[in-house]
Amino acid sequence: MRSRVLSGMRPTGALHLGHYHGALKNWVRLQDEHDCFYFVADWHALTTHYEQREVIEKNVYEMVIDWIAAGLDPDRSTIFIQSRLPEHAELFTLLAMGTPLGWLERVPTYKDQMEKLKDRDLATYGFLGYPLLQAADILIYKATYVPVGEDQSSHVELTREVARRFNHLYGRMHGFEQRVAATLARLPKDDQRYYEKQRKAFGETGSAEVWAKGEALVRRAAAAVEGWSEADTELLLGHLRGSGRAVLVEPQALHTEVLRLPGTDGQKMSKSYGNAVLMRDEPAEVERKIRGMVTDPARVRRTDPGDPEKCPVWDLHKVYSDEATKDWAYKGCKTASIGCLECKQPVIDAIVREQKPWRERAAALVADPKKVHWIVEMGTERARTVARQTMKDVREAMGLAY
Repeated sequence: MRSRVLSGMRPTGALHLGHYHGALKNWVRLQDEHDCFYFVADWHALTTHYEQREVIEKNVYEMVIDWIAAGLDPDRSTIFIQSRLPEHAELFTLLAMGTPLGWLERVPTYKDQMEKLKDRDLATYGFLGYPLLQAADILIYKATYVPVGEDQSSHVELTREVARRFNHLYGRMHGFEQRVAATLARLPKDDQRYYEKQRKAFGETGSAEVWAKGEALVRRAAAAVEGWSEADTELLLGHLRGSGRAVLVEPQALHTEVLRLPGTDGQKMSKSYGNAVLMRDEPAEVERKIRGMVTDPARVRRTDPGDPEKCPVWDLHKVYSDEATKDWAYKGCKTASIGCLECKQPVIDAIVREQKPWRERAAALVADPKKVHWIVEMGTERARTVARQTMKDVREAMGLAY
């Protein structure tokens, strides 16, 4: 069985090259290796754009078209819309009952966003609670991995803490200690002592190395002990981490390569900055934007030598150019043997080549919107099957299955 990956994007505007190289390219690659769930995070968009419903509605399907154009395959990935699954909201509500307020207030991006978005009224419960909704999005699919950049690692760690707390509060079924003792008794004496040693050490240190040793022993038992079940494995892993049965899975952050592309003004590419090259921009528009891109301010005249490390165009060369072209651009800039417009042309050509298949695939989908709707409907139903089973487990664990 392949491990499960979960990720999503807010539908706040047309996708640009930064979205592709920062996330989508990794999503496309991961679908070959994992069971991938990718969702349109429309509820998350409402946490900061709750007064602009028409923007969200307009962008949902456009974003899905961009995803598929970039290479996501609906037959290999589950593509769905968050708000079509009320189970997400139910799990968010139930997790909120036991999640300390301080956990949400200390999320680094909370204060950061409050500072950056001063023009919006973000003193809302929805904005404070969005990391917990994000945790519910991940936990409801029992995802093993969440692809994130380093700046989002805190969200995955919060999700792990929420899962750990839930399992501790609700994973201890009746007769838990007796069941643990009976299951351990099926192991050789040396393995029992080793397991207890690792359990105590993990409780004291929380060391990943100690956890790995204890988990490896349990996995070996699963393969070697006759009649061993998945429930036995969950029981001992829950006891090892100091909780009960692992009702919810603690995900791992998958630190895939994240490339931060500069926009035409040298800042991080973003639609809100008005500096983005969109995934489906026409070639003439790409040329207009890149030709007008800022360069090293020291190159006032054509004959002035420049420093590529101070030029945003050089960062695009790193992504789009081969070694020979990069060498040509670097030396040409340093010696003033090429001008800035000459330096930009290979980047323009490479971007247009990259976009060609995207525009072709997108054109076919734009011409057949019912196909896009069908893809989302099928993905949403696949996601619903998994979400409903998780909620059944959660309700039973919390004593709500009456």
